[in-house]
Amino acid sequence: MEQVEASVLGTIYRNEENGYSVLTAREGRREITIVGTLPELSPGEQAVFSGEWTEHPQYGRQLRCTGCVLQKPTTLLGIERYLGSGLIHGVGPSTAKMIVAHFGEETLTILSEHPERLQEVPKMGRKRWKQIAESYREQQGAREAMVFLQSYGIPATMAVKISKLYGERTPAVIRENPYRLCEELEGVGFLTADRIGTALGVPPDSEGRIVSALKYVLKETAASQGHVYLPRQELVSRASQLLRVEGDLIEHQLIRMCLLRELVQAGDEGAERIYLPQFDSAEREVATRLCELMAALAPCRSAGADEDIDCFERTRGIRFSQRQREAILAALEQGVLVITGGPGTGKTTIINCIISLLAREGEVVLCAPTGRAAKRMTEATGVEAKTIHRLLEYGGDEGQFARNQENPIEGDCVIVDEVSMVDMLLMRSLLRAIEPGTRLILVGDADQLPSVGAGNVLGDILQSGAVPACMLTDIFRQGETSRIVVNAHRINHGEMPLLNEKGTDFFFERKYQFNEAASTIVSLVTQRLPKFLKYAPDETAAMAIRSIQVLAPAKKGECGVIILNQMLQQALNPPGRDKPSLQYGETIFRLGDKVMQTKNDYQLEWRRETAAGWEDGTGVFNGDVGFITDVDIEEHALTVRFDEEKDAVYTAQQLENLDLAYCLSVHKSQGSEFPVVVMPVVGGPPMLLTRNLFYTALTRARSLVVLVGREDVVRLMVENDHILKRYTTLSQRLQQVAALLPR
Repeated sequence: MEQVEASVLGTIYRNEENGYSVLTAREGRREITIVGTLPELSPGEQAVFSGEWTEHPQYGRQLRCTGCVLQKPTTLLGIERYLGSGLIHGVGPSTAKMIVAHFGEETLTILSEHPERLQEVPKMGRKRWKQIAESYREQQGAREAMVFLQSYGIPATMAVKISKLYGERTPAVIRENPYRLCEELEGVGFLTADRIGTALGVPPDSEGRIVSALKYVLKETAASQGHVYLPRQELVSRASQLLRVEGDLIEHQLIRMCLLRELVQAGDEGAERIYLPQFDSAEREVATRLCELMAALAPCRSAGADEDIDCFERTRGIRFSQRQREAILAALEQGVLVITGGPGTGKTTIINCIISLLAREGEVVLCAPTGRAAKRMTEATGVEAKTIHRLLEYGGDEGQFARNQENPIEGDCVIVDEVSMVDMLLMRSLLRAIEPGTRLILVGDADQLPSVGAGNVLGDILQSGAVPACMLTDIFRQGETSRIVVNAHRINHGEMPLLNEKGTDFFFERKYQFNEAASTIVSLVTQRLPKFLKYAPDETAAMAIRSIQVLAPAKKGECGVIILNQMLQQALNPPGRDKPSLQYGETIFRLGDKVMQTKNDYQLEWRRETAAGWEDGTGVFNGDVGFITDVDIEEHALTVRFDEEKDAVYTAQQLENLDLAYCLSVHKSQGSEFPVVVMPVVGGPPMLLTRNLFYTALTRARSLVVLVGREDVVRLMVENDHILKRYTTLSQRLQQVAALLPR
């Protein structure tokens, strides 16, 4: 880390939203360029800049700044330049010259401590001096806030967010209670707030610290492990380890928080469950609304339904099994129905038949959790399917949907695909918008990984036994010699997959070392598979990027997502003069890169061209994959095209939610389908090498699977049927509410 003391000459570029700036400055006799997230600086200001020197291909040598310590200008010329830079409202070069001529080297002290003395300057009216004083105070407050935050190790990008929220009150707010950052600002966790709190001398057993830690543990386990609640003793134990204080102190605060309804306690003595209020209410509401939908439609079979199914069979040249036919009839009879089954069991064919029958009686609405899943549903049915967010007409702020109980979805039947991906909060929003009397059909594969967000909605609904469900088990694509389908079901039953049968769509390449496996995967993606699939030589890289997806169980390690992404980017989209790039953290984003959104961003704007003209919208969601179509180095921004139609512009701060996507984690691949899947199976953490993760990865492939690694690791994954239990109570709540329904 280098430190450079320099005087600011000017600002070439500044993004007011995130503070990213490009400055010129003078260090001794030489002029330098400084880039990074910085407070607003004016010509004449001096600062000590910390960072690393980099060589930009177009703009030359630059100091990539990670922090700066401001120093007030000391020379009369420096003070004059600073005041006259336009940073302070009401002060131009001529006014700055007059103020400095009157107060000399005491100018900045006068502005800070005795601004009323500005009236002494010739031609300075009362209204004007007050305007100057107020503007100077605001600017100093914002700068001091940035410097204050960075002095506690807060990254510059986060410091900008915090100072924009609290303004000049930042130091006072944080000194009073640094832990409120966890509650009031997205992206600030307990550990960051606690680092500030410790530096400020907050006692380890302070009430605010313990309260914040308890909420943090519940939020963090919901986000990372999908828990809706934690058992009381486990919550106390986790909080105690985090805080390093006695459990009795935590118990005392926990009782107080439950009495004040800051947290919710349920369950019998000795088996108490502790919920965040939003998850407790969401589970209760999902159970209630599902049961209301079930009760709103009286069971009745449409006249002639069997004949209609026979007609559909003749038209399509197919024959439904008895269980498939029962599923179709149940969809016509029940207010709510779950259809679940693995690949090749005919879920899509059944949905097509249900749509054809129900469309005669009213409008059928289709949706899925992700854009990729919705697109697949549209292609399979010929009927437009929307993402759940789009169907609910998301309006701009998190959780704000235009469609709700006051403005329900217009349709007689709603069919939701890939329900295993739907978390508790999204399911609640969807159910709020479905009016009683509307039919609801939930379709998914219960053996896949559960949702990334909190809850186990599909699994709990099935476990409850309270909601009518049809489970499809017969494989109908086996006759097509698809070993992907056969092996997926073998794995699901605890049997080893059939490896390297000639003329099939399932291959295994033996590699024992992590680095060998990684190199083999790069070779497969860039050379061997394109040749095997007969891609045109001039289209090899483009086709490989779009059709071959590498999936890895783990993020870290030599065969993890991070390293494989770097290797594949270098092989498929190497640097070039015609490929501008931006760097954010350790990641280089280059024109043409395949990228993925890693977090819901409800404010990110996008635009797409339609037959009727341009359509604007907001919201890009966790797991959305796109391609970088433009890189603007001067604006430090790039454009990503999602779903081959939506263009979203990312500036510096938003890049933190973007990752390369040449390799995805299996969790992030849910709801997707790829022509070819390549997967390393060379070892890793046992908690990730599980049967349902393996099964989920294989069922993402449409035409070809290639495993690279060791047979013993494949066997380990097949035999490891341990599924990390999520703490949820939707199943019990469904049973309780359903028991009250009239029979």
